[in-house]
Amino acid sequence: MPAQLDDDLVAAACRGDADARGDIWRALAPVVAGYLAARGADDPDALTSDVFLAVLPKLGDISGGAAGLRTFVFSVAHARLVDDRRRRSRRPATVAFDAQEHDSAAPSAEHEALSQLGTHDVHALLDRLAPDYREVLALRVVADLGVEQTAAVMRRSAGSVKQLQRRALIALRAELERVTGAAAHSITDAS
Repeated sequence: MPAQLDDDLVAAACRGDADARGDIWRALAPVVAGYLAARGADDPDALTSDVFLAVLPKLGDISGGAAGLRTFVFSVAHARLVDDRRRRSRRPATVAFDAQEHDSAAPSAEHEALSQLGTHDVHALLDRLAPDYREVLALRVVADLGVEQTAAVMRRSAGSVKQLQRRALIALRAELERVTGAAAHSITDAS
């Protein structure tokens, strides 16, 4: 089990402690891969490696402790995801992502509400949302970033992220009700 990601661990990693760097990888890599998979990355594991290849050499420049590191890591992940999408738009993908083989999302109220549907159904449901809605839900729910961290990754204000998340959850609730024919109040109640 990886060490708890805290300011002391980040400080040790910034000083070059190899064990601390390994602990950071073990703590954040699964969450980054989950975020990238939820956002439709072609190869989330490869992109996760790219993220850490960019992050680890810059650890000495990180400020803000564990929270600053998480924000930086997901900013790099977001940038790698944008690069991946641009690359894929220039050439068609040859292998589709199999969402049923990947289950690294952390449980949440949204996850519990959607657990009645299959993974494929959830991805189809999320695909009906606007791109900004999918992005904010992936960062807040899958990546488990705070409002301020999500705002930094999305380059928006915290208030804008809160409003965007609220609208995304309302839109998700409406889609879920449309698909299942049942009330999905727990989704918006969890925000």
